[in-house]
Amino acid sequence: MPSAYLIASVTVTHPAQYDEYRKWSTEAMRVHGAEVCVRGGPVEILEGDWDPQRTVILKFPSVAAAKAFHDSPEYRRARAAREGAAIMRMVVVEGV
Repeated sequence: MPSAYLIASVTVTHPAQYDEYRKWSTEAMRVHGAEVCVRGGPVEILEGDWDPQRTVILKFPSVAAAKAFHDSPEYRRARAAREGAAIMRMVVVEGV
């Protein structure tokens, strides 16, 4: 079964409030066994006009596992904490 990657591009608008989201999302990742591949860090544009502020990439054993994480009570709590603190763009991609 192929793995899956949850990829998020985040624009943080209220850093102090976003810290609360990070606390709860970290717990949700732990509970659901997400492998953190990228969480923030400097971004260097190589091509195009995409300029993400913050990038997060999480690895899961399957698309179903990534969706279960996203729909879980633990991550719903994180999303509620994030409301108004960031603009989130998120996709799940099947890996190889």
